[in-house]
Parts: sequence; C-alpha cells; structure tokens
Amino acid sequence: MKRLASLLLLASVWMSASCSSRVILGDERFDVYLPMLEGKRVAIYSNPSGIVGDKVEGWCLKGGEEVTEATAGIPFGQPSDPSSPVVYGPHLLDVLLEKGVNVSAIFSPEHGFRGTADAGELVSSEVDAKTGVPILSLYSKHSMMPDEADMDKFDLLLVDIQDVGLRYYTYYVTLQHLMDACAVYGKQVVILDRPNPNGFYVDGPILDMKYKSGIGSLPIAMVHGMTLGELALMMNGEGWLKDGLKCDLSVVPCLNYDHSMHCTLILPPSPNLKDMRSVYLYSSTCFFEGTEVTAGRGTQFPFEVYGHPAMEDRGFSFTPHSIPGAKKPRYMDRECFGVDLRNKPLAEIWAEHINLEYLKDALAHMPADSAFFMKNNHFELQVGVPYVREMILARRPVEDIRSMWQDDVARFREQRRPYLLYEE
Repeated sequence: MKRLASLLLLASVWMSASCSSRVILGDERFDVYLPMLEGKRVAIYSNPSGIVGDKVEGWCLKGGEEVTEATAGIPFGQPSDPSSPVVYGPHLLDVLLEKGVNVSAIFSPEHGFRGTADAGELVSSEVDAKTGVPILSLYSKHSMMPDEADMDKFDLLLVDIQDVGLRYYTYYVTLQHLMDACAVYGKQVVILDRPNPNGFYVDGPILDMKYKSGIGSLPIAMVHGMTLGELALMMNGEGWLKDGLKCDLSVVPCLNYDHSMHCTLILPPSPNLKDMRSVYLYSSTCFFEGTEVTAGRGTQFPFEVYGHPAMEDRGFSFTPHSIPGAKKPRYMDRECFGVDLRNKPLAEIWAEHINLEYLKDALAHMPADSAFFMKNNHFELQVGVPYVREMILARRPVEDIRSMWQDDVARFREQRRPYLLYEE
C-alpha cells in the first residue's frame, strides 16, 4: 500500500504541472510535501546547494535561456551583470524551521554541510551554529553509514541536494546508504528533485561491481543522465538496497524540466566545480585524478585544464596553490604545463560526451619513463572497468575504446526507462 501511495503521489504531482516555462524545483512545491511532514521529526540530507527555488540567475527556460558561451565560464555566485549583486534565496533548513517543521537532524555528505571540505576529506559531526540542529556527518572517520542512534532521531528523511549525474560523484552513494538504513528501520524518504546538469546524455561503461567503492557503488553507466529522484527510484525498484529491501520512497518532481535541457546551476555543487564549463568537462577531465597529471585542483579553474611539471613542450602553464577546497593540491606551488580548455566551444563539449582524447594527449606528452597511471586502482574505480587503462596504454584509437561500452549504454538506457520522471 505504501508503494501504491507513492506512485499515486508521483502521478498526481506530474499531472499538476503548471504552464509556467520556468523550471520549478521540487523544494518549491510546498503544497505537495509540507503535508507529508506534519507531526513528524524530519531529518534533511543537504548541503549549501539546498537553496529553495530560483532566487538568482540560474536554471533554464524551456526552449529559451540555457547555458551560453557568455555564461558558461562565469563562476557560480558571480553575477553576469556586475551592477546587480547576487542575492540567494533561503536554505531549505531555514525555510522548514520558519514554517514550524520539526527538523531534528541534518545529514551531510562529502565536503560537509557547509561545502568547504576537500574531496575525500573526513568531516566531523557537529551542531549547526545558526540553528542548533545537530549535523551528522556521513563522511567521517567513524562511518559512512548512519547508525541506530542516528536513525532514532527522525521519522522522515527529506532530501534536497544538487547532483551532477556522474557515477563517481559521491552524493548518490551517501543517499544509497541513507536509503539502506531507512529501509531497515522503516523510515520514510522524500526526495525534492532537482535537474541534472549532465542529464542530456548517457555515456560510459556500466560499473563492474568488483570495482565497487565509495566513488562508485551501483551498476550504472558512468554518466547516467538521471536526476537524483529518478536514480533513487531505480535503486528501490532494482533491489539495489541492502539485502534487496525497499524503502518507503516518494519523489517530488521538478516542473517544466526534461532531459534535453542544459540547465545553469546557481551555486557550486562541490568546491572544485566552479562554473558550468567545469561541470560539463568533469566527465572527461576527472580521469586525471587517477594519473600523474593534474586537472587543476588548486587553481580557479579545476577540471578545465590539465598539465604536469614535465610537459614543458606545451604552451600553457598554471601553478596550483593551497586554497579553500584544495588545501594540498597535487604539485602545489610547482609550475605545470599543459592544455587550457576554457575556450573550447560548449557545442563541442556537449557533442563529445566523455572525451578520452585528453588522456591520450597527456600520455603522448609525458616523459617516456612516466608511469602515467597511478599504481593504485583509482582510475579503475572511476571508470568502472579494466579495459580503458589497457587500451589507452596500448595507444588504441578512442573510437575503439568507446565502442567497447556502447552495449552497456544501450542496456542501461533500457533498464532505467521505467524510472524516468521526465521526457528524454
């Protein structure tokens, strides 16, 4: 009956879409989800991206304002018109408290609730200084999983966090852990959905589960093209939760969104994705994290460049420094030489999807005695299969490598179809 109720809610929500062309986020739809919170102790899973609604420049209009060359490189939080300061809307936490909702706990993912920690940096639990609500870190030295004491603090989990749609982007892994626990302890889960900025395509191999890790925990394509709400429905429906259990799950969809859109975010989803161009290049340049080459952490343009101190034959250079979100970047304070992708046309980036040419180019310009790939298997944990490293080192054409995962893409597209809430 609970599953039926959730499906009926989804149907009614979908049918009530307004005629407005602006994308309306799930967290704006108070009439749908506030009644579900009445009389309940509510935990939220969020971070700085949980801003309610479209209070500053961002998102997209159907067939209208989308990301442009002029806006793609503007850092999040910086206005396109310098005379108009950015004023953010309220965070979901503040809105809920103002509306009298009993928020009893906050779950925080990688980078923390305030979004300032480095990638992979452990984050301690604490109390939110502004509201006094306890923050329970799911990226701490103790556990990546909520324990029984955490689960006793709430009746319903409310999710509002901006994902970017890649298998190695860890927010969905934390959501999976929370859904596992909610299924075991009988807690409700309500997801306030948000667009996926990389939701316009599917690409890459399905994860070989022998490479399951904290940066890849589900048998999905590397760029899955789903919103967090759709992916949660798939976790539930495919029996991917702990022991094949299902949780009491509802999704409040966005309105006026579909998977053809290129939507503009309003805040950095994590510290090292600083503008929209980095969000789009991330599916290709993040591979350098498993190599000797840096993708520019410690600069103001991470994932929009790549380089190495030994690649001296390249005309572009940059020097990583210790900065917030990249306290100890690779090659800190050393000049690196490489390639600048900040002027690459958006249309090319969108059309290429995952681009392995950057890896091949970097390998060709590294010293002959370079190991290139890290000795650990971080690269495989990202890519999810063994053959990409092998074929790159063998100098195989990119087309040959991409052909290896096309069956995976087709299979995953078909498998995910029952869980899509928005038109492709």
